[in-house]
Amino acid sequence: MTKSEKLLIFPSELENISRVERLIDEISSSHNLSSEIYGKISVALIEAVNNAILHGNQLDVTKKVKVKYNIDDESISFIVWDEGKGFDFSNIPDPTLPENLEKTHGRGVFLMNHLADDIEFGENGAIVEMKFIFG
Repeated sequence: MTKSEKLLIFPSELENISRVERLIDEISSSHNLSSEIYGKISVALIEAVNNAILHGNQLDVTKKVKVKYNIDDESISFIVWDEGKGFDFSNIPDPTLPENLEKTHGRGVFLMNHLADDIEFGENGAIVEMKFIFG
């Protein structure tokens, strides 16, 4: 497999999640990803982009979301940026606790943390980098 990377930039509209879905499909097809890695990437990356659009940029179409990926023989990494002020990523309530089960938000970061092999937040949470290791 050869190393490759790509950058997508789009306005903060929920319809643009379909662009990310197409990107995941293109990567999966061209790099022959396993169904397990495809599923993990799909859920985690769509959650990250959805959070960037809704929470980071607050659906402000004048603000952009950027998605970059790097892939090599061992792993694939995604970086998602928004233009928001960030959030306290170290203090996310556990959505599996009984007092949080009924809440309609708070699951995205939890899912991203559990699906990615490595995850880092930067710029107060306005940037998230997720790494998925093959095999």
